[in-house]
Amino acid sequence: MVLKQQKIDVTDRVVGKFKNGEIELYLENEKIGNIQLPSGFSIQMDHHFETDQQKIYQHVTTTEHPQARYTDCDEGGWC
Repeated sequence: MVLKQQKIDVTDRVVGKFKNGEIELYLENEKIGNIQLPSGFSIQMDHHFETDQQKIYQHVTTTEHPQARYTDCDEGGWC
């Protein structure tokens, strides 16, 4: 048996997580690297998202006080 080193393209499986002014790169749950961001960098977000103090937030509409008669229904609509 002969072992051979190969190079496998995993680009589409890599996820970046924004943390402490850098982007940490993960393949599945394993940290594989990071991207250092320059000071004064800016992030362009879609209209339902924003950044604030190195956090990313999504704007959503929620129900503040749902009516009890609608909270215990199953997927078929039976309550």
